[in-house]
Amino acid sequence: MSVTGANIAAIIEEMAPLELAEPWDNPGWQLGDPGAPVRRILLCLDVNEAVCREALERDVQLIVAHHPLFFKELKQIRMDRPGGALVAGLIRAGVSVYAAHTNLDRCRGGVNDVLARRLRLQDIQVLSPGKEQYLKLVVFVPLDHVDAVRSAIGAAGAGWIGNYSDCTFGVEGTGTFRPLEGTNPYIGRQGRLEQVREVRLETIVPQRLVERVVRAMLEVHPYEEVAYDLYPLANQVTPSSGLGRMGVLPESLPLEDFVIRVKETLQLPALRWGGEKGRPVKRVALCGGSGGDLWPRALALNADVFVTGDIGYHTARDMLTAGLAFVDAGHFGTERVILPVLQEYLHHACQERGLAVECLLSNAEGDPYFFLS
Repeated sequence: MSVTGANIAAIIEEMAPLELAEPWDNPGWQLGDPGAPVRRILLCLDVNEAVCREALERDVQLIVAHHPLFFKELKQIRMDRPGGALVAGLIRAGVSVYAAHTNLDRCRGGVNDVLARRLRLQDIQVLSPGKEQYLKLVVFVPLDHVDAVRSAIGAAGAGWIGNYSDCTFGVEGTGTFRPLEGTNPYIGRQGRLEQVREVRLETIVPQRLVERVVRAMLEVHPYEEVAYDLYPLANQVTPSSGLGRMGVLPESLPLEDFVIRVKETLQLPALRWGGEKGRPVKRVALCGGSGGDLWPRALALNADVFVTGDIGYHTARDMLTAGLAFVDAGHFGTERVILPVLQEYLHHACQERGLAVECLLSNAEGDPYFFLS
């Protein structure tokens, strides 16, 4: 089956919907024709000259980057300047660019979840939850299809409450209906009032996923006309997506030992950190990339240490004054962990859909900083 860039974008957005992105961000399609065929994808954090040369050498048709190629409205492309020459070269070579940025940071299974798992955190929760509107979905299902419908809506994203998935409730009752002329009922005969044992199955759905969940439900529900309701909710539901993560270590560690673990786990040549060396560390807050602004939230949740990148001098001083230790593991070091996970996700998703496409990790990019020891 022929694969297009639009196919790949749709798969990525199932994991990291664009609606999750920060208002200032610019994720999604960056350059090229979404309808153009794609045989090979290159995953990277940044689209730079080295990555573009690599894309040409490896016969890549689509670059999927974490950081957008364009953050602001584009007013000119000048080929006598580096940015314009890069864009022009990609266009001439027929290489498209797609970006998944803060939506990939915030989503379940995204940058921050992967970073938390790599650091062996348990009881992982969102550090700074996003605000989402939720609806209650109620659907009436014959007994022999309850499990299929429950599984379908759960796989489509319904039923998440904090760190709990597949949250539903069902109660059995009697449904009545009379199939009229022109119908082809799954149960019963035309013109006769039917009474059927059904389950009232209910769950919650984020507003942004309602269309997808309802479509998945209708695909497996056996009835010609499915009876279901959607109710807006006024209560606050703990979102399972948002910026940063908070978790606990299996065992308490001295701060210096925890810093060594971060350095070794993320395979960093060096990092910066602050706090008392022997301070016990159990509760860990983190945010991949540049998350220094979230330190007050980490402090409010009683974190012992905050792991992120790009911590400024004054922010570091403020954290230490407030009694919060920190580890600056770098922007590149805290975000690159997502690339192998995204590669595996795309590989399996394309296989399931019968899409023949190869997904490669960039070998050309590295941390822009050198470290002198």
